[in-house]
Amino acid sequence: MTPPHLHGPRFAFGTLSVIPVRVSRWDREAARGGMLCAPLVGVILGCGAALLALVLLFLGAGSLLAAVAAAAVPAALTRGLHLDGLADTADGLGSGKPAEDALRIMKQSDIGPFGVITLVFVLLTQVAALSRLYDDSWARGALATVVAAVAARLALTLAARTGVPAARPEGLGAAVAGVVPVRGAVAVALAVTGAAAAAGALLGTDDLARTALAVLAALAAAELLLRHCTRRFGGITGDVFGGLAETAATTALVVLSLG
Repeated sequence: MTPPHLHGPRFAFGTLSVIPVRVSRWDREAARGGMLCAPLVGVILGCGAALLALVLLFLGAGSLLAAVAAAAVPAALTRGLHLDGLADTADGLGSGKPAEDALRIMKQSDIGPFGVITLVFVLLTQVAALSRLYDDSWARGALATVVAAVAARLALTLAARTGVPAARPEGLGAAVAGVVPVRGAVAVALAVTGAAAAAGALLGTDDLARTALAVLAALAAAELLLRHCTRRFGGITGDVFGGLAETAATTALVVLSLG
């Protein structure tokens, strides 16, 4: 029998990664714990991505290949879940159709032109930013890889807060919509931002400020997208969650690559 305190982490890793975790509970309480633990998934995925990037870097592969690996590992460890959600969200928003029709477009298995264009530019931006960071310093590159992965999942914690409705009565969006109390979401956001700033401080004062700013900017960008999607679709979906994660990760990387 799974101890009660492990249902949340199991839910988080079982729904947000391919890590083989048995999810035994799908109720609102487990979903709440899972979304509060979402940044922990980012820590694991980010560390795995940074490790592979550093191995390639130390083997002489160069910063560009290290950057590609750092961007590819989170995609692989989520089966492209968030990237697929980003593409579907872009297709839904780009269609310009009413909410019901846009949601139907998002459920289709194929990817439309808006989704393809968005994926191309987002992945190019991530790789370009990571290449700049790893070229500057292996430590800055590794830190950025982890921070971006954590910020991406932190955006999901905030998106699952009370008051944000689901656009559909079924799916991941409906399962986690509104499960996290606002105070809990804010507390996790402050804790993650503080931890990221502390990690950045190991590289210097400038990195402390830049890392904290990157997390806050990532959350701000994700919040803007969340509000837009809520207005357009009437709430959130699993695809929107993917779009929020990739938006937050990309924003964090761009900010970290500046200066």
